[in-house]
Amino acid sequence: MTVPLSILDLATIGKGQTAAESFAGSVAMAQLAEKLGYRRVWYAEHHNMSSIASSATSVLIAHVAAHTSSIRLGAGGVMLPNHSPLTIAEQFGTLETLHPGRIDLGLGRAPGSDQNTMRALRRDPQSADTFPQDVLELQGYLTGPTRVQGVEATPGRGTNVPLYILGSSLFGARLAAQLGLPYAFASHFAPNALQDAVALYRREFKPSEQLAAPHVIAGVNVVAADAASDAQDMLRATMRARVSLFFGGGRQFTDDEADMILDSPQGQHVSQMMKYSAVGTPDAVLEYLDGFARHADADELIVAHQSTGTAERLRSVELLAEAAGLVRV
Repeated sequence: MTVPLSILDLATIGKGQTAAESFAGSVAMAQLAEKLGYRRVWYAEHHNMSSIASSATSVLIAHVAAHTSSIRLGAGGVMLPNHSPLTIAEQFGTLETLHPGRIDLGLGRAPGSDQNTMRALRRDPQSADTFPQDVLELQGYLTGPTRVQGVEATPGRGTNVPLYILGSSLFGARLAAQLGLPYAFASHFAPNALQDAVALYRREFKPSEQLAAPHVIAGVNVVAADAASDAQDMLRATMRARVSLFFGGGRQFTDDEADMILDSPQGQHVSQMMKYSAVGTPDAVLEYLDGFARHADADELIVAHQSTGTAERLRSVELLAEAAGLVRV
């Protein structure tokens, strides 16, 4: 690979699995990624989703960090409008203090949930409007000086946890450029504005104390298997699981029901979400990723290994690392 590889761990709770089993899988994935030479592993904040276990993102990061020793870990991302900047500064300042030099903080402004869940989170529907100001307030708590007179984050102050702006539109790209922060585009599930957003970010980027030159991370799905047919089967299983997540209302569809929905106009949205997916044998996956990195004008790829089973995801992690020539620790 011409760019570094990282992992977005979706902390999936597979069919018949518990959240505890999902967490064990996340630890195993991070340990394997550390051994194989991936740059970082990130976890995303989601709420009220029965198949995703990363709702308490900072707690999961702490657990995985305690079971690894060197790989960078972080949020990809924390949905900042769900929280006060001071609370997040204290959480990630604590993580950085416990695991120095290993913690990233990616920030998004989406709710990571539906309208009812937003209310349950006590989130103000207008809170996304102050996202730029909240990012600056959070940055002040971590790097200094504080932007709120007399208020400091302890732990947090002086930890200089690096911030990343996450996005899937031109808004996030422009904000990351203005603040001189790295930009991570969620092209693994929201592909449409990828090239326009990256071009805008690079064109308008202003250097900062954290970052001298633009840095783009692009998300992409990966299903690597020893046989191409197995990879295609795993991709289909993943898409069926997404149908249940988005359209099931709490119920699990049978494979036949899910396939009918995938073949319908509504189901085409699921396919479009996974537009950027490298699927097949390791060589085929590597060839796709190399082309995708150029297409996205990315400095780093963060890959979401898609499978409904932990063992299959771990095998995908291993196969890609071997094909890409990552350096084992």
